[in-house]
Amino acid sequence: MTREELLARITVDPKVCTGKPCIRGTRIYISIILDGLAEGLAPEEIIDHYPSLNIDDIRAAVAYAAELTRENVWKISA
Repeated sequence: MTREELLARITVDPKVCTGKPCIRGTRIYISIILDGLAEGLAPEEIIDHYPSLNIDDIRAAVAYAAELTRENVWKISA
């Protein structure tokens, strides 16, 4: 699946999830998926918690995060 195809799985609509990025048709926030990955959950474990997701949705969340880091320069304070 191409990057564009993955990103097409993401929606940012003020009428859906108050405009927070989510997986199209699920109302599952991208941040939930990324938080799970950051906590060490395997993609399959996230899918177990949210059965409406599939592996391409997990990949889409990571691709979306990668896009944001390309667009924004930010610094984390220690």
